[in-house]
Amino acid sequence: MKRIFLSASLCLTLTYAQDYTQEDRIRDMQIMAKAMQNIQNGFFYNNFDMIKLGGIEVADTIMKVEPPLSEREEKDVMTRFMNNKVKMTQKIQKKIKRRMQKMIERFAKGDKIQALQNFMNVTKDCMSCHKKLRKW
Repeated sequence: MKRIFLSASLCLTLTYAQDYTQEDRIRDMQIMAKAMQNIQNGFFYNNFDMIKLGGIEVADTIMKVEPPLSEREEKDVMTRFMNNKVKMTQKIQKKIKRRMQKMIERFAKGDKIQALQNFMNVTKDCMSCHKKLRKW
């Protein structure tokens, strides 16, 4: 009985699993840009809720970002290697998520200067990724 249930759930999961596309990445980047703007407004208005919601949204969304299927299925090995940069992406994802969590904690404790410093470091990490991947 357990085998039937597991195999049925695996089939459903594989059937409904969709590949990450370029459009998905663009949408995720737009979500993060709006969340970063909300965080910045939270600092200007001294509003913890705006900072917390924006920080959570950035931390959750950054973990979804990955190379789209078109880049992963590239035939030329060197092009695929240069486009993919999975390790760099994962490193930046973990760093941004950790800094967002620290930013929320620091602001909640009243250390607004350090919270703002974490926000600025996240912005720096975002620009670093864009510089490496998009050649800005």
